[in-house]
Amino acid sequence: MQDIRSSDPKALVRALFAPIAEDMAAVDAIIREELDSDVPRMREIGEHIVNAGGKRMRPALLMLICRALGYEGELHRYLGATIELLHTATLMHDDVVDESAVRRGKPTANALWGNGVAVLVGDFLYTRSFQMMIRAGNLRVMQALADAANTLAEGEVKQMVNAHDPTVDEKRYFEVIERKTACLFEAGAKMAAAIADCSEKDEAAVREYALALGNAFQIVDDMLDYTGVSSDIGKNLGADLREGKVTLPLLYARLHTSEENRALIDAAIRSGNGDFDKISSIVIESQAIARCKQRAEQELERGKAALLQLSPSIFRDSLLQLLFYTVCRDR
Repeated sequence: MQDIRSSDPKALVRALFAPIAEDMAAVDAIIREELDSDVPRMREIGEHIVNAGGKRMRPALLMLICRALGYEGELHRYLGATIELLHTATLMHDDVVDESAVRRGKPTANALWGNGVAVLVGDFLYTRSFQMMIRAGNLRVMQALADAANTLAEGEVKQMVNAHDPTVDEKRYFEVIERKTACLFEAGAKMAAAIADCSEKDEAAVREYALALGNAFQIVDDMLDYTGVSSDIGKNLGADLREGKVTLPLLYARLHTSEENRALIDAAIRSGNGDFDKISSIVIESQAIARCKQRAEQELERGKAALLQLSPSIFRDSLLQLLFYTVCRDR
């Protein structure tokens, strides 16, 4: 298996996804085809979306799980594109809500074309993904994706309710990330299980794995808001704090610092206007990042235990390495 300590993250991701390289290329081609429109602005934004890159984590997860479950067809490629379009729709709407100007190191659609266009294009992507899942003709696939879309909306509202509230605890934090991130990972696993027609035991295993992977992925994302390099992670550092989000690093910092520092953090959460450099140093000095890493590693062990219930294969190996990569990545 590939050494996860590789210094080149892009090379590592390519190695992780090597067993499904042809599938990934097919997903990109399907996405380009599905984004085609006779509306010029739609074509322009479609190209922007495709060229914005991203790791294509959700379609890759779906396809690796399909192969790990013994699936030998090609429908998983189409479903990979479907889940990626749904994910992209949520990102476009999130960027409008959060007033984000940068994603993946490039200007967001709302920054380039305005909120109105971004919302409507997000709607286009949502509805296109639903058209695609209907064409797939599998009721279990439809149920999985429809449930995920509904849960994602709930997660966004929960996050808005939690914003600027320093009393948010770990339970409320996980309620948000399980709805905003992990649920779509789980949907990919459920879709894969549906077309692979696997046993209930194997489906339960891949769903558990996907939920753990999704939680770990978001915990590390939240850590990188305080430890990453802006040009590497593709967004402005401190964005979460400016939006009043109480993520796990901030939550742990509040619990393990002085009253004076806690008051400083609380004021910043309420206003979205604190001294990010000062608060970032409090987060680091309070060992909050180390605690987050430990919490992410708990998810890693949970996902590993579930995954090892599947039969050995190169695809299971890649899924296992994906867990380690998710927890260890620095961008």
